[in-house]
Amino acid sequence: MKTIKYFMSLVFICFILTGYGQDSMLCQGYHWTEDEANLIMKKFAMKWDDIDSWERRAEIIKQGIIQGMKLEQMPGINGEFNPIIKNTRIMDGYIVENIAIESFPGFYITGNLYRPTRKQEKQAAILCPHGHKKDKRFTDDVQIRSAVLARMGAMVFAYDMVGFGESLQVSHDIPIALLLQTWNSRRVLEYLLAHPDVDSNRIGMTGGSGGGTQTFILTAIDDRIKVSVPVVQVSAHFFGGCICESGMPIHKSDHHQTNNVEIAALCAPRPLLLISNGADWTRNTPCIEYPYIQRVYSLYNAEHKVENVHLPAEKHDYGYSKRTVAYNFLAHHLQLNIGSIPYDNGYKEDFVTILPKDDLRIFSQDNPIPANALNGNKAVMKYLKLD
Repeated sequence: MKTIKYFMSLVFICFILTGYGQDSMLCQGYHWTEDEANLIMKKFAMKWDDIDSWERRAEIIKQGIIQGMKLEQMPGINGEFNPIIKNTRIMDGYIVENIAIESFPGFYITGNLYRPTRKQEKQAAILCPHGHKKDKRFTDDVQIRSAVLARMGAMVFAYDMVGFGESLQVSHDIPIALLLQTWNSRRVLEYLLAHPDVDSNRIGMTGGSGGGTQTFILTAIDDRIKVSVPVVQVSAHFFGGCICESGMPIHKSDHHQTNNVEIAALCAPRPLLLISNGADWTRNTPCIEYPYIQRVYSLYNAEHKVENVHLPAEKHDYGYSKRTVAYNFLAHHLQLNIGSIPYDNGYKEDFVTILPKDDLRIFSQDNPIPANALNGNKAVMKYLKLD
């Protein structure tokens, strides 16, 4: 549980520093008990009984997210990404590159682009956000799942949370962390869609923990995400412990209340896989969260497009068993070549070369961040006029 304790301590610090904990419209952390959430889910279910009434509620929830995070107040972007790509390496069935793109003028998204070596007319693309850890993008599990999905035929963009990895133009406790991360994810999506090799009908997204939150939030508000796999995060009673997940009022307004289960359900009828475990806030997924979402999918006669894999003996991570479940789901719905991955009583990931973090960085002394880079929370807030 070390990861969860670190995560929750980070959350507490974030809320104290920003003062957002005093906002009556915020639903943060363990906002409800498990017993309360069970009853509230039953009340939510009484608010709709057919596809029309659900879609009316879904639109209220979607607008609550957009307005709550002030997404419509972001400045217009001319579409230029000004990509910086360095250090292309050809590996065993995949290519990895270091990349930065401009999210908005002077603010950079840093990451790695994984591509298949196999030639194909069009390829799927997958957004790969990560959870709360200082250098999480460089860890083995992010490198492995990105490389495996690339070898299967997808272009994969693994990118930093704001305030982590190389995304250090702001700190993670900036009051608009949720807005910045969602905006960054949308810009990554648009960069992939603009790529001439990408099939716009085969776009997936997956991340664990805080990356799971980023996954279900962008999926909820952007139909261009066609397949969604949020891992160890969708919960009826837990609203995300960090300011980047629940530090802006996206769950409640003066005319509605929702939670992350309903936000995840906005994926319907697109394919959705919930991966849960027995040692965190997703322990009730098979009996609380998943049945509710199944009912939403039944309105669209799409029950076969939503799945839950529950691992009651496991903890909060995106480890091997969770990755391999995601491989099968993403391969099926994005038409990837699952046969390209060695298999012997389980998928073999040992073809992946784990690179040291310095080899994965886009910015260095020889390749510094561009001179127009905004520096610090105040500079970014001032530019966006969100002081």
